[in-house]
Amino acid sequence: MRLTVKPCHSVPMEIKHHSVSNRLEIHFDNGSIFILPSEYLRVYTPSAEAVGHGPGQETLQIGKQHVTIKEIRQVGSYAICLVFSDGHDSGLYTWDFLHKLGLEYEPLWADYLHRLKAAGLNRDGSPHIY
Repeated sequence: MRLTVKPCHSVPMEIKHHSVSNRLEIHFDNGSIFILPSEYLRVYTPSAEAVGHGPGQETLQIGKQHVTIKEIRQVGSYAICLVFSDGHDSGLYTWDFLHKLGLEYEPLWADYLHRLKAAGLNRDGSPHIY
């Protein structure tokens, strides 16, 4: 699923990594607060590895259930790069993209689970048993 990001012009005032719960907590200047699981952030990486270079080139991310965030790198004043335990480190999460991921968490997560099931897979990448 390709995500279309519309500018919201909100910027994070604080980003906290909760390593025990494996979540990223983001406080935006517009008052929005989102707590996003590492698996969700990894599954929806904006990297070309996952989204491709055009419509229809998306790759379903599988086996990311236990992935963790190892490092957060700030990229200028507009994004962060998340370094994940599976070695992935090429997605730039802009402020607008993070805000969209927060606002649309429930439908995006439901869509991901639906696509996994349609592919006959579980969150850990193993075959889905019906």
